[in-house]
This record gives sequence, structure tokens and C-alpha cells, in this order.
Amino acid sequence: MNTQKTIEEIITLWKKEKTNYVKRSSMSAYSLLLKNHIAPAFGNNMAIEETEVQAFVNRKLEQGISQKTIKDMLIVLKMVLKFGVKNNWLSKCQFDIQFPTDHTKQGIEVLSKAQHRKMMQHIEQHFTFRNLGVYLCLCTGMRIGEVCALTWDDIDVENGTIHIRRTLQRIYSLNDTGNKTEVIIDSPKTKNSAREVPMNRDLIKMLKPIKKIVNGAFFVLTNELKPTEPRTYRVYYQKMIVDLGLPRIKFHGLRHSFATRCIESKCDYKTVSVLLGHSNISTTLNLYVHPNLEQKKKAIDQMFKGLK
Repeated sequence: MNTQKTIEEIITLWKKEKTNYVKRSSMSAYSLLLKNHIAPAFGNNMAIEETEVQAFVNRKLEQGISQKTIKDMLIVLKMVLKFGVKNNWLSKCQFDIQFPTDHTKQGIEVLSKAQHRKMMQHIEQHFTFRNLGVYLCLCTGMRIGEVCALTWDDIDVENGTIHIRRTLQRIYSLNDTGNKTEVIIDSPKTKNSAREVPMNRDLIKMLKPIKKIVNGAFFVLTNELKPTEPRTYRVYYQKMIVDLGLPRIKFHGLRHSFATRCIESKCDYKTVSVLLGHSNISTTLNLYVHPNLEQKKKAIDQMFKGLK
């Protein structure tokens, strides 16, 4: 075995190598988890036992950190440990961590059809570029980072499509020893997130006269060369829904609402998955396809009908 190293030393070397292979936003997320959670807990260790990792998980749960976030920490920790073992700086260590059973089922936030219609009608009657961004999300299911990164060149009114090529986000700065952040424009979330989404007739009619006079390089939300960032746009959106007397659902609820309307309209699931830019159809099915009691009764009746 090569000279043993501490987990802190392995983290430093792992980050240096990993930076060459992943997106900046991913590396930023990894670095934040390492700095705030993993390094303080295990940095001085020359080895890690399963009992230590389980105790770490239990502490994080007691602190109110979600299971998803803790599982993300474990994914990063495993990558670092695997790197250490591969380079013979660390003995092989495996762990099987237990989480308490979570019986609560989180529902997605969705506008009703009437609320969806009300918001769209308000924007049609009170057009601003920032309002247009909300309208686009209601009509296409775009993510907030995608609409913040959208330029007029991405909108093709002749063919009636929007090309989603980029996302804008604020990330933890990798070049800083403090807690500074920076805004970046990067490729979309996954390979499937880079997509072409058709526009409905009302949206094309709204955008056609605007496209004739705007600068294609300008961002849609600001109609300037400088974009707005997601956290600023969320504040604007929340004020809008309060003013309209609508439920205070998160901005991502606009995407959920679009997807729900598609499913309600009997769109096939694969098409909905592609429109949303999901990495696979199972994500779409798990999120949005939940048979109601009437559909369940129909399935049972059909099954017994087939037995007769």
C-alpha cells in the first residue's frame, strides 16, 4: 500500500481529478457537501468504519436534514473513499446504512385548471417580459434556470418551437476559500434536458410581433444582455401569485402544473417525458401518473369481466 492519507488529503486530490470530468455546477454541489459536512466529520480519519458513518447519518437526521440530502452526502463520501482505495491510500471500506422508514408521502404542488387559466389570462392582459417567463413555464414546463437562460434567439416563431439549450444558476464558487457564490450559464441539467418544445397557438401569436423588434442575443426575462437569476425571479413570482390570490406554490409547481395538464389531456407518457426533459420515463410516471379510484374500479371490473 502507498503511504496512507487522511480523508481530508484524499478529498483534496479527488476534487482536483474530478473537476476535469463533471460540470461546474455538479462539482460545486459536491464541494459544498464535502466542506460543510463530510470533511468536518471524517477529515482527520485514516479509515472509516460503518458504525461511524451510521452515527454521522443519525446526527444529520436529528439536525433536521432531509434523507435525500444525507443520501447525497453518502454518494459523495463513497466516491471519495473509492478513489482513496483505488490509489492504495485507504483500506477498502463498505457500509450499509439504515434510515428510518418514512411513511409520509410528499405530494406535488399543482395549480388547478381554473387557477392555471387565471394566471395565463392575467399575463395576457398585463404583459411584461418578466410575466412572460411565467407564461412560458405554464405553456412548456420549463425549469426556472432554463427560462432565466432563455434568449430571443432560442424562440423560433416560424416553426413554433422553443430550443432549450442552457440553464442559469447560482453555485458555490470553486475558486474561493470562503462561502462566495457565482452565477453561471451552463448546459441543461441532463442530456435529455436539451430539447425542443412546441409552442401553442396563443403563445406564438403573442411572441410573433415581439420577435420582429427584439435583439436575438437579449435574455427574454429582462430584454437586455444581462439576465436575471433564479432567486430574484422566485421573489417576483411569489409576489405575483399573492397579488392574484392564488395558493403560494413554489415556482417548480408551474412545471408540475404543465405536466399534470398534459396527463389530464391523455397525452402519452413518453411524449410528456420528452417535453419535460426527464432522463427517463420512470421519473414522469412516478411523479405524475397516479390512477384515481374510478380508474382502479374500471381495472378490477375489466379483469373480472375477462374471467367470465
